Amino acid sequence: MSDIAKQQPVTIRVFGFLRSHMDAQGLPYSLEKTIPEEGCAAYDIVTRLSLPPEKVEAVFRNGQVINIYDPIFPGDRLALFPYGTPGPYRVFLGMVRENRERARREGRGVPGA
Repeated sequence: MSDIAKQQPVTIRVFGFLRSHMDAQGLPYSLEKTIPEEGCAAYDIVTRLSLPPEKVEAVFRNGQVINIYDPIFPGDRLALFPYGTPGPYRVFLGMVRENRERARREGRGVPGA
């Protein structure tokens, strides 16, 4: 990783009703946060923003859906989506697939799988 990338913050965008949590804190829906150069889990960023992780259905890193426990690195773009995204878009964006993978990793049953 270049020195420039190490110094870059993460760009974060928050969507849907998660924005009400940002409003309550007086935070914008798009912001930048500095994280360690070795990265951190998206979950850690969500909790640092005082967003309830259980309300986050999808995390996108640089345009691709990832698990909330996957790493984020300086210079990445992060988007956080709540539950409630319309059905077809959840499939097209990969949210359904990632939610099934998350359930398997956590040892929960997967309805309809």
